[in-house]
Amino acid sequence: MILGLLKEHGDETRVALLPDNVQQLVNQHVEVLVESGAGNLAFVSDNDYISAGAKIVDRKTVFEKSSILLQIQVPLAEDVKKIQPSQVWISAFNPLWETALVKTFQEKQITTFSLDSIPRSTRAQAMDILSSQATVTGYKAVLDAALISPTFFPMFMTAAGTIRPANVLILGAGVAGLQAIATARKLGAQVEAFDVRTAVREEVKSLGARFVEVEGAVEDKAAGGYAVEQTEEYKQKQQQAINDHAAKANIVICTAQIPGRKAPLLLPTEAVERMKPGSVIIDLAASTGGNCELTKNNETINHNGVIIVGQSNYPAKMPLDASRMLGKNIMNFLALLITKEGQLHVNFDDDIVKGTCVTHQGEIVNERVKAVIGTIK
Repeated sequence: MILGLLKEHGDETRVALLPDNVQQLVNQHVEVLVESGAGNLAFVSDNDYISAGAKIVDRKTVFEKSSILLQIQVPLAEDVKKIQPSQVWISAFNPLWETALVKTFQEKQITTFSLDSIPRSTRAQAMDILSSQATVTGYKAVLDAALISPTFFPMFMTAAGTIRPANVLILGAGVAGLQAIATARKLGAQVEAFDVRTAVREEVKSLGARFVEVEGAVEDKAAGGYAVEQTEEYKQKQQQAINDHAAKANIVICTAQIPGRKAPLLLPTEAVERMKPGSVIIDLAASTGGNCELTKNNETINHNGVIIVGQSNYPAKMPLDASRMLGKNIMNFLALLITKEGQLHVNFDDDIVKGTCVTHQGEIVNERVKAVIGTIK
């Protein structure tokens, strides 16, 4: 079997597999074709891949010869035209959002797997790219905020007087939020965190942060650890609490997202206008509308002295380690698709394989994607 590793497009600097991963596949009797320059922005050369046993080829050859096509990003329109029904496409193409692309895959009868749809189960943790990349995101977001902020994070006692520690508010205590808490605390800041899921309260406290609790949240164990839509009454109480805490904060890190939906609005314009000049908002939900009403994706703006950074791809700012973590996740997933003899075997009796598969033989396999597309007229 032949696996093709594609070069990413746009501002993506990561690569789906590093040479160590490639060597594992080669040892498993898988032929690996790597598009020339695929790892350059992750500080990996073509020669590194050659040393690992891969063949360096052009993009056209990767599409023509590979059984599995692998990249991180959503495929470009011209690439979709090149994929054949006999091939398997693997990437993180956000099928709950990219519904038109899912329908195209379905019509072309292409077998596709979206790595951001891997079920959130104990067995699948080692394959969970959302968690590994969120770790990078939470870490980098706080460092970015520290660089932009006109204030120190830690408390300093100097001959010139005492500098108070920064107040940091984290909205959302998922993996990115928890990593942001840990990083901000290590830098010496005072940290508060808000999340509708009260189950994360102890995790927040264990990292040295204060949990901002609003009573009356709706929680759903079937949501796989994600937040769910809340009642209007709860949203009003939540909004007041967030507004009050944001007004006191030097830094606000926004991490709240709901899969397949627009990001929840947590910082309306009036809340931003109550914040102190020099405050910084880092909005990690920028690509799905943002938690802050004023956020612009991939832009940094100044609103009355408050700096708002819309950034949804911090892992691309740490490409080597982000790729290392991503590659390990992907290899663990590929182990479910590739036999010890190096042959492709798609086993739909495996709950992780079935849960990650989006389309196969003209059908939408993933139940959540099927439900979302069924609601679109």
